[in-house]
Amino acid sequence: MTGKLFMNKVTNSEYDLLQEFLDILNAQNVKFCIIGGLAVNAYAEPVVSLDLDVVISANQLDVLLKILGKRFSITKKSHSINLRTNKSDLRIQLKTDPRYQKFLTHSKIKTVLGYKLPVACIEDVLHSKIWAYKDITRRPSKRQKDLADIMRLIEVNPKLLKLLPNSLRKQVK
Repeated sequence: MTGKLFMNKVTNSEYDLLQEFLDILNAQNVKFCIIGGLAVNAYAEPVVSLDLDVVISANQLDVLLKILGKRFSITKKSHSINLRTNKSDLRIQLKTDPRYQKFLTHSKIKTVLGYKLPVACIEDVLHSKIWAYKDITRRPSKRQKDLADIMRLIEVNPKLLKLLPNSLRKQVK
C-alpha cells in the first residue's frame, strides 16, 4: 500500500482530499509549510494523525479562503481556520498565530506518506510542539500527544534537547 493510499484510508476520504488541497495552494502560488504531527512524521517514524496543520503566508490568506470556501466548510477559531468536508475525516487547520509566519522561510520539501510537502524545519516543528504543549487550554490528551511528538523529535535528533525549556527538559530526560 502506498503512503497516499494509506493516508486516504486512515482519513476515510472518498478521494484524495489532501492532494486537492495541495493543488489549490500550488495553483495559487501560496507560500505554505506543514507543522504539527504530520511534520513530525517527516522527521521521525510516522504516527497516524487526522490533522493537517498548515502555515499559510498571511498576506495570501484572504484570497485563498475565498477559493477554499467553494470546496470546504470554514470555521474560524482564535488561532486557526479549520477546513472540513463531509467527504473525508481529514481536518485541515490553517494556523493564524503570527509566531508561525517565520517558519515559512526555513521550510524544506520532504516526503510525508507519499506527498511531497514543504515542511517546517525540525527546530521550528519542535518550537510549535513546545508552544502547543505549554498551552494549558488544550485538552490534556492533545498535550500528551505534543509531549510524545517532542520526544520523537529528540530521539531522532538529540541536539534538539538544548532547545527545550528547563522544565520540559526534565520531563523528557
